[in-house]
Amino acid sequence: MKETLPEGSYTTYLFEKGLDKILKKVGEESTEVIIAGKAEDRPETVYEIADLAYHVMVLMVQLGIDVDDIRKELAKRHIIDQKVKQEKMTK
Repeated sequence: MKETLPEGSYTTYLFEKGLDKILKKVGEESTEVIIAGKAEDRPETVYEIADLAYHVMVLMVQLGIDVDDIRKELAKRHIIDQKVKQEKMTK
């Protein structure tokens, strides 16, 4: 997707600034999600989660991480969770 970046777009700006800028934005948006969530402000929390998701997706593209990579990681965790649950039940 980075091959067809429109000139003047915010996404293009982030990719041009590079990894440090993208990571800074992920950090800022994470903080804003925490603040909105702590305030129990649902509309603001939804808004900030959308911003965070967008910046995480930009990071994923920057690092060549595919949605399937995330799915595979989550699937591995599910297997581990099942093993931990079984261990707790046998103790």
